[in-house]
Amino acid sequence: MTIKTVGLIGVGLMGHGIGKNILAKGFKLNVVAHRNRAPIDSLISLGAHEAKSVAELAETSDMIIIVVTGSPQVEEVMKTILAKGKKGLIVADCSTAEPHSTLKLHMEAKALGIHFIDTPMTRTPKEAESGKLGLMVGGDKEMLETIRPVLSCFSDLIVHTGAVGTAHQVKLLNNFLSLSHAAIASEAITVAAKAGINMEALRDVIMGGGGASVMFGRLINVPLHDDDSHLKFYIRNARKDLRYYTNMTEVMPVASPLAEQVHQTYVLAETMGYGDRFVPRLVNFMMQMAGIKG
Repeated sequence: MTIKTVGLIGVGLMGHGIGKNILAKGFKLNVVAHRNRAPIDSLISLGAHEAKSVAELAETSDMIIIVVTGSPQVEEVMKTILAKGKKGLIVADCSTAEPHSTLKLHMEAKALGIHFIDTPMTRTPKEAESGKLGLMVGGDKEMLETIRPVLSCFSDLIVHTGAVGTAHQVKLLNNFLSLSHAAIASEAITVAAKAGINMEALRDVIMGGGGASVMFGRLINVPLHDDDSHLKFYIRNARKDLRYYTNMTEVMPVASPLAEQVHQTYVLAETMGYGDRFVPRLVNFMMQMAGIKG
């Protein structure tokens, strides 16, 4: 099968870069509006076609990429895709979703002759815009080779993780580690602030030794420059991803006591009004809890 027309559902922080790079590589792109018109209008100006509905997008695309918040949103759009999509349609879910939901949708789609696979992402909107996202792919290798030309438009790392559902498992493991690192880095930065430690000195020591992490390198920019742009990922979405992870471990079952503690850190941050702020603002949240002004 040759893919000529790609549908994109979820043109937001990540979806805009994905769509832009798909267009740049010569594919036709169908998009559907949601709440924010700006990224939709930007892609239309680059040559994308705006479908009037998810149903129209499903009827006119060879492949659909979903980039929405989580499993409830994926399941909702899949109702229409399964009802209107043609036999042979490929649906790649780039969202962070629950593996059990992914498997259920895969089986429902398979019964209709539609292919549903999981292709979650790593990295940030900056890499989405530059076409350098990392992707995990769950599904058979033949399907990966079929969609690779499309995935390669916006990613420079594509890892086949195994059967459908395994990519979302790996994604949740990745997010557990990275979001835990962010929470630990926030606590360390808060303690340093309370102690009056020079933040540049702290950065140089940590990033030059065994405690270095990508997340610390991003979050230290908050006390240094009041800059949270190095990780444009909302705290409410981080909280959701951690709950998906603990749900997954409970079903296995495997104890995940550390994940529960990290998850509750993000829950508390959201209840304190930080849900719609980027993850680096965990630093501000923890400083607020510690009574540190700034």
